[in-house]
Amino acid sequence: MKPFRGWSLFAGLCVALATSPLFAQSNFEIQVYGSQLVPVRATMFELHSNYTAQGSTTGSNGMLPTNHALHETVEITHGFSEWFECGFYLFLSQRQPEGLKYVGNHIRPRFSIPERYNLPVGLSLSQEIGYQTSEFSEDTWTWEIRPIIDQQIGRFYWSLNPTVEKSLRGPNSSERFEFAPNAQVNVDVTKKVNLALEYYASFGTFGSFPAIEQTEQQLMPAVNLDFGANWEFNAGVGIGLTTPTDHLIAKVIFGRRVGGRRAQSK
Repeated sequence: MKPFRGWSLFAGLCVALATSPLFAQSNFEIQVYGSQLVPVRATMFELHSNYTAQGSTTGSNGMLPTNHALHETVEITHGFSEWFECGFYLFLSQRQPEGLKYVGNHIRPRFSIPERYNLPVGLSLSQEIGYQTSEFSEDTWTWEIRPIIDQQIGRFYWSLNPTVEKSLRGPNSSERFEFAPNAQVNVDVTKKVNLALEYYASFGTFGSFPAIEQTEQQLMPAVNLDFGANWEFNAGVGIGLTTPTDHLIAKVIFGRRVGGRRAQSK
């Protein structure tokens, strides 16, 4: 977990995020990525849990509604080198009356420029390819390309993920890439508590962006707690800003890193 720097920059970014148009990513793994990789020979185990308190109440195009759905994502990521890691996802959903459902699997290879090159910002490139059943996604096979740019400045941190997504199989497979950026700004308020504002969105497909009110836009105030360098804890409440967006989502991410070189706490 990283933080961000400069109160005026933090305030400015918060205003920019609050007034920018954005389209939300899938509400299984709700996370803005930082550029750092899992260390070499280490493995990170994460559980992403989120609950849609106010979402869609009727299904569309064969998909199930999201209202009162509990989504669980198991993520396992291994560090292979200082340049490369690879993650694997298992998606599950629980909602009445459907009960527990298998949703799909994704694989995520990611490359990053090591910190030893002393660049002014962190740079990383993630690609995520995988399958979801038609009950949860019109497009059953998808490809995500996620550039990651971030920077730590004292107690402050920012990260920008200008993500693009493409359907590989499904009714939208002939469409162009979709622009689905997300971002966050963070500040350390104590040595153990970090507050964040996360932002998730999608403008739709390139060349045919709809009006802003027809896109999905979500802001998520969040907190990160430092239980030690081998642990991760993030919790937040997402607020949908437009009609197509699920209006209220609560999420928790809990992670534990094992193996590799033992990390030091801050």
